[in-house]
Amino acid sequence: MKGKMEGVTLVADWDPKPGFKLGAKDIEGRQTYLGSLVWRNPRLEIREYDIPTPGEDEVLIEVKACGICGSDVHMAQADKNGYIYYPGLTGFPSILGHELSGVVVEAGKKAFDKRTNKPFKGGEAVTTEEMLWCGQCKPCADGWPNHCERLDEIGFNVNGAFTRYIVVPARTIWSLEPLRKNYKEEDLFVAGSLVEPTCVAYNAVIERGGGIRPGDRVVILGGGPVGLAACAILKRAGASQVIISETQEDRAKMALKLGADYHVNPTKEDFADRVLEITDGMGADLLMEATGLPEVVYPGIERVVWEGRTLNSKIVVTARAEAKMPVAGEVLQVRRAQIIGAQGHSGHGTFPRVIECMATGMDMTMISTKKISLHELPENILKLQTDRSECKITYIA
Repeated sequence: MKGKMEGVTLVADWDPKPGFKLGAKDIEGRQTYLGSLVWRNPRLEIREYDIPTPGEDEVLIEVKACGICGSDVHMAQADKNGYIYYPGLTGFPSILGHELSGVVVEAGKKAFDKRTNKPFKGGEAVTTEEMLWCGQCKPCADGWPNHCERLDEIGFNVNGAFTRYIVVPARTIWSLEPLRKNYKEEDLFVAGSLVEPTCVAYNAVIERGGGIRPGDRVVILGGGPVGLAACAILKRAGASQVIISETQEDRAKMALKLGADYHVNPTKEDFADRVLEITDGMGADLLMEATGLPEVVYPGIERVVWEGRTLNSKIVVTARAEAKMPVAGEVLQVRRAQIIGAQGHSGHGTFPRVIECMATGMDMTMISTKKISLHELPENILKLQTDRSECKITYIA
């Protein structure tokens, strides 16, 4: 398939901070695993590209919807010295966008659909994992592809989906056909674009956090899309009390619709006092930190763990942040508590399970509060740096 397409591209200057050393997987001038220490002066440009051609084990997807993620915002956001906020794997210039859904246009001869075990058909609705794992390194062999030693990430160091067409490996693609019984046309693709962020929440609270037992109490700090998805997942998993801590009322109301039972606004009330009050002094079995403000929220988390009567609390770190966590080891030791890191989504059946949840009643589409065109993407990415009035802004192709 020949032709041209436009892509919203992030460009930045390679200007490492003093003391930075190239890692084994870094590429001088092109790619690093420590973005906030290297990339400076980010700017967004709409550039023209050739429509890509799939290889024998790849699929060409026509993008139908793609959400703006917080990582897109933080890659385009600079601190006072001009360095980007996002601390992880980055390689610029790259087209942004990784929360995508679309339809199959063309597939290589070795590209097979996991749902049918047959070659991909043109027109099939699909989504893809954002993390492009190799399948050959030790983490991949051990079952942890989201920690692949040769990891590429759509929209971070390889071209993403804020465009019209994208080529991805067949091994990372998942069919959205199960959604057709509950979603029609645009809603199907909006739901499909929310599979990836919902999988990030699923990986955090179920895979990495170890899940919960029905009747457990949980606290979600941060009502962004991942925090909201965690509310829905944990209520579906049987939590007796789901508490959302969020400063913005609209997002809190959305969390309550998706499964949260209580809302705490930490700017108007003491977070720890209120959680302990709601739980009758028990605290929480699982807490998910999805704010990216560890220096702000961990004192309250520590109090809930220390003063609550629940042992073995698990704190799952989901938001990316360069700042350190102010937590006393004594609290973790005495209360048998754990802090667990969660990165991205998991290879342990996360995508098909989330798709099945969505296909059987877990409707996440209310999270998408604004639909925009490709040419509106740059201004909206920049707007989200200071304005959280929209929950999820979705590019509709």
